[in-house]
Amino acid sequence: MRCPGDAILKTYDLARTLRSANVTLIGGFQSPMEKDFLDLVLRGPSSVVVCPARDLGTMRIPKVWKNPLAEGRLLLLSFFDDSIRRPTASLAAQRNAHVAALANRLLIAHAEQGGKTENLCKDALAQGKRVFVLDSLDNAHLLQLGALPVQADNLRF
Repeated sequence: MRCPGDAILKTYDLARTLRSANVTLIGGFQSPMEKDFLDLVLRGPSSVVVCPARDLGTMRIPKVWKNPLAEGRLLLLSFFDDSIRRPTASLAAQRNAHVAALANRLLIAHAEQGGKTENLCKDALAQGKRVFVLDSLDNAHLLQLGALPVQADNLRF
């Protein structure tokens, strides 16, 4: 997926906002940008649940996760058994559906039109979940579906 530059900049602004918001986030944090986002958020007091699209038994814990784990602000949760050692697109889609089911609200920085994240947004909206997206022209298709716009530097859920 290609993420527009506007969405990338707003996502980093969003990470800085959430870092000090003292909220609990849950997600896969799999892509390079999501990993950067997670690293920024973990520098603040917010709690995070990381759900890899694989088992936990053989997973290497990144060094930057050690302190948040010890402080009880980071939880690792997998929906997969020990035979799943590598994430795949199919496993990531399954993981994302589980994460969406656990969340009270969803926040989507960007979703490609017609892509898997847009479908996840549609499913969550159909289940009556509140879905928020970064206010950007690149997310207009999500807003048309019923997602609610938020500003990266001024979150109001």
